[in-house]
Amino acid sequence: MFIGGGASVPQALVASLLRQARWLTDVEIVHIYGLGPTPWIDPAYDGILRTNSFFLTPTLRDAVARGQADYTPCAMSEIAGLFTNGRLPLDVALIQVSPPNEEGYCSLGVNVDIVRPAVAAARLVIAQVNPLMPRTCGDTRLAARKIAYFLNHKVPLPECEKPDFDDRHERIGRYAAQLVEDGATIQVGLGNTPEAVVRALKKHRNLGIHSGVFSDVLMDLVKCGAVDNSRKSYKPGKIIASYVMGSRKLYRFVDGNPDVELHPSDWVNDPYRIARNERMVAINGAREIDLTGQVVRDSRGHRFYGGIGALQDFIRGAGRSKDGRPIVALTATSDDGNESRIVDGLSPGSGVSTGRGDVHYVVTEYGIASIYGLSIRERVAKLVEIAHPDHREKLLEGARARGWLPKFYTMPGGTRSGVESRWVEFSIGKFRLRPLYPSDMHTLQDFFYSHDEETVRLRYGYQRDRMSGESAYKLSAIDQVKDRALGIFSEAGGREELRAIGRYYLDPDGGSAEVAFVVHEETRRGGMAGFLLGELAKTAGERGMKRLWASVLPGNHGMAALLAQAGGKAEPGEEETHFEMEVSRILRWRKGYLSRKKIQDPAR
Repeated sequence: MFIGGGASVPQALVASLLRQARWLTDVEIVHIYGLGPTPWIDPAYDGILRTNSFFLTPTLRDAVARGQADYTPCAMSEIAGLFTNGRLPLDVALIQVSPPNEEGYCSLGVNVDIVRPAVAAARLVIAQVNPLMPRTCGDTRLAARKIAYFLNHKVPLPECEKPDFDDRHERIGRYAAQLVEDGATIQVGLGNTPEAVVRALKKHRNLGIHSGVFSDVLMDLVKCGAVDNSRKSYKPGKIIASYVMGSRKLYRFVDGNPDVELHPSDWVNDPYRIARNERMVAINGAREIDLTGQVVRDSRGHRFYGGIGALQDFIRGAGRSKDGRPIVALTATSDDGNESRIVDGLSPGSGVSTGRGDVHYVVTEYGIASIYGLSIRERVAKLVEIAHPDHREKLLEGARARGWLPKFYTMPGGTRSGVESRWVEFSIGKFRLRPLYPSDMHTLQDFFYSHDEETVRLRYGYQRDRMSGESAYKLSAIDQVKDRALGIFSEAGGREELRAIGRYYLDPDGGSAEVAFVVHEETRRGGMAGFLLGELAKTAGERGMKRLWASVLPGNHGMAALLAQAGGKAEPGEEETHFEMEVSRILRWRKGYLSRKKIQDPAR
């Protein structure tokens, strides 16, 4: 016996069923996540009714633990096949629909997901007819003649509780929003962390929606103008989903709305169909992830939680999309703050919902780790950096013990605070600004080997022809609380390329610092060195420093001119020119410099 889920659980039919329970034996009830109570799992029905669910609520989890219920792990796109191919045959489907229209068709309302294939597979369909069920568009029509029995019951649809958010979720949202371009098509999974990401997209434009669930937070993006579906490459102009779950306001929004189409989960969640959306961004949560990139969603150890849901489908679909970006977003620690969600080894029994080869981006409140296509060493380094600071050393110990990281690799002191990366638009393009981290050592090597001989001589003062991994690590692994190293990165296919570096080294007196810059040959004259000088001066001022200084070799006319423009006083020497600069003067100069170079900076 199938029971509809989401906001469409036919509670009146369930109540009628339970009143007749004493005449039933060995009935298996199949369903997915549903709002409201699940009275059929009361221990009183043990031996009469047995639940088999694709998604576990806390109450269902307890029933599984005591042996009264079963959990079937299955991706949403594949559940329909279990019904139609006879693997999980259905005799009866209990569903909730709208009253029939003048043509004799009811609407499946806010849940098409696995209801449509269940109705097609069941030998008998019994419906709760609810006048308050919205009539939705898409593949939602059901001929009244297909319903063998019905029960009229007018009742408001259940509403979702509003999720709790804290500063961690806000920071995750701001980081992940940097991965979503204007014109992208988005999907969001259930949970407060994915929802926090969507809340951070209100300033985006021309977004589209192709998602399993259509929720209040997505409706808000439509209403604020961030979503118009105009640049979707598949089903342009239409919001595509398989079910709607949220507030009464949301249910009114989808009632008769032709811009919102609901289709079955095997259609919506088909990875090949998802991939037809260019710039597809999948935003999903996870319970934990290990340092190699394996994602755990539906269990921790031998205890089951939730379900696989849409995670697997949309991770793979977005990964196949042109310029697609699958995102796994999770807080760095458990809700009580005691356990790291990034682990060096999964607990025995934990089920891997998404393999390490499918994961592209992992986001916590400490940053973004882009790991697709990276070696184990590289991805371990990046994931340690976005773990909670209190757990990083233990993670490093575990990684070194397994041979995943070289022995020289350690985490420098200091912790990240706030959101430390952002997009900045120069006249030559859009680039990401962020601190340099130890995991950038390979990127720093690539940057070094891209230099011509003159750049190497002017930057290092001698003709250096080699940059080993350990040397690159020493340059990238600095204490960002004491010193400062900023990089400007371009991104293509998820791979970052370093285009400019600016750094300062604090002097022993703590009141001044030496600054140095290197800009890639291909991005010179775009204003990057001056921009980095302003950023370093801003940090220096916030830390109480009054003075910056630099040494410039003969022949480096561009850098000498820049420092002079910023107010630097030149003191020529035998081998180099020494510049002294007041931090306050650089900051005044910075404002005009950004305008002259037409640099668009959200932090301006």
